[in-house]
Order: sequence, then structure tokens, then C-alpha cells
Amino acid sequence: MMEHRGELHVETHDGSVPHIPVMLAEVLEALRPKIGETVVDGTFGAGSYSRAILSRGANLVAIDRDPDAFAEADRTARAFPDRMTAVNGRFGELADLVADRVPGGLVDGVVLDIGVSSMQLDQAERGFSFAKDGPLDMRMGGHGPTAADVVNRMKPGDLARVFSFLGEERHAGRAARAIEARRGERPFERTLDFAGVVGKAVGRAPGDRIDPATRVFQALRIFVNDELGELARALVGAERVLKPGGRLVVVSFHSLEDRIVKRFLRDRSEAPSASRHMPDVPAKALTFEARNRALAAGEAECAGNPRARSAKLRFGTRTAEPPRDAADPLDFAALPSLAALPFSGA
Repeated sequence: MMEHRGELHVETHDGSVPHIPVMLAEVLEALRPKIGETVVDGTFGAGSYSRAILSRGANLVAIDRDPDAFAEADRTARAFPDRMTAVNGRFGELADLVADRVPGGLVDGVVLDIGVSSMQLDQAERGFSFAKDGPLDMRMGGHGPTAADVVNRMKPGDLARVFSFLGEERHAGRAARAIEARRGERPFERTLDFAGVVGKAVGRAPGDRIDPATRVFQALRIFVNDELGELARALVGAERVLKPGGRLVVVSFHSLEDRIVKRFLRDRSEAPSASRHMPDVPAKALTFEARNRALAAGEAECAGNPRARSAKLRFGTRTAEPPRDAADPLDFAALPSLAALPFSGA
């Protein structure tokens, strides 16, 4: 299923559409924002978590790469004068963005809500969804190659790798070959056109409730925006900016994202098992204390908001140990070799 940030749209009496965040109570319990503390919301989106954090009396640094998020950010900042700083940037740059805006560069909490937001999905002109026709774009920040650039120019074998790993699409090769055949006649430009070609090539498996183009769309979006790399860098950034006792809370909606968070917290909170058959490995600093078992949304929330069903929440508390060397490779993330493909810097 295509993952997205946990926001449920509910029509109100005046026609407005508020955003109800997934697992808000659990996020606040893990984050524990207090008066006078500073918290970073690395994925501001529609601002649901941010407003709840500000309501608890904490100060806030709100980060989002999507320029469209800043109309809501301005409204939120006006409602909480002098306590919120909005930053247009990638949450993978979290450490640098915080260092420029927080005295001492250290904060008491970091929350990340991973994936595309409902607001983005609902805008056909952004190209994140094929529920309505729109340009095949998918860029969260509006910069770099579009999804159309990728599917029209990337080698079929590389496309298949993207679809297979990032979308977990079983028929990735079939989809890539269909794309190659069609783009030889004319390039892809629109979401419904692309979804139609991919859906026909992949086909619907018996009992499959999602559209056959869904996994390929998901993979493209993750690739265009380097979402897994951004998440890995954000986790390392949070390690650098959190004070001792600071809390990291991450809500994810996709197995690949959750796996990265799980591995990070395990790597930072658990000493490796010793073996008499292996040479001694120098101990690394344990920079977090983590329960490292995912929390899921409750039955009542899932019944009222189907988007909560795939949500996983993990959290950890920063120790007094110094952060790991920033030059260390992000081994915990187990990122694939997709980084070497064209457009990897999008």
C-alpha cells in the first residue's frame, strides 16, 4: 500500500478539511514536550504534531522541504508568537538547520512523520497520486528531475531495480519493459497515462485490493525524493542535536522505512554480541536507550482512520555519550546500490 503521513481528512460543517494525525497521543507520550524545551518537527506537513507540541508549551523548529507547507506554518507561528521557527529544507539536513537556529545547536526532542502527506496526495498537479490526472512530477521540494524524467530516461534494468526494491513490486521487470516499449512511441507526461501502462503490464493478482500501479508509483516517489537516504541522514542528525535525555520519535508507514529506524536504534542502543570464534570488535558508544519494539495504532483509531493501520512508532532517549563519528558510513540503513543510479541526487 502506498504509504503517507498519518493525516485523516474529515469534512467539517464549513467545508474545510482538517488533518488528524496518526498516533498523536502515543507521539506526545514518547516525546514528552515541556514548557521551555525545544523540539524539532522534521516533517511539518499540515502542522498537526507541531500544534500539539506548541500547545504543551515547548518551542519548535518546524522543517519541511515542500514550499506549499509554509502557508500553514505561517498561521501556526502566528498562533504561538515567538515560539516557532519555520525552515524550508530537507529533514536529512536537520543537524545543520538546527545549528543555524538554536543557541548551542542542541534540542530536547525530534519527531519525524515519514512519507507523503495527505495534502500532497490531494493535489493532482503535484503528481503523487493517480486518483486524479496530473503531471508526472512527484517532487516534494519542486527541484531536480521529475518522475517523468526518470521513467523516460532511465535504463529498463535500473527502473526494474527501483521498482523491485523501493516498491517491492514482484513484476518490476515486466513494468520496466512496458515503460521502455511505450516511451519509444511518445514520452510519459501524465499520471493516469503512466498508471494505465504500468497497471496493464503488472496486472491485478487475485485478492489484491490495491491498484496494480500503486507499488511502482510508490517506488518512483521514494526514488525521486531520495526518501530512504533522507531518513537515514535525519536519524544521524537527530543523534547529533539531541541533548542527553532528549527524545527521538519516528512514525513510519512503510516496511523499508521502519526497518531503517529499527536498525538505527538497535545499532545505537545495543552492544554487539560477542563470539569466541570472532575477533574482538572495539565497542562503540551507545548513544540511545531504546525499547526498540514498534508501537501500532489502536483498534479504535484504525477503525476511524484506515491510514493508521500501517503506522509504526519507534522511539529512543539520547544518552550522554558523544555522537558517532559523522564520517561513519550509514551501515545501519542497509541502503541499496540505487544511489549509483542516474538521478540519485534528485
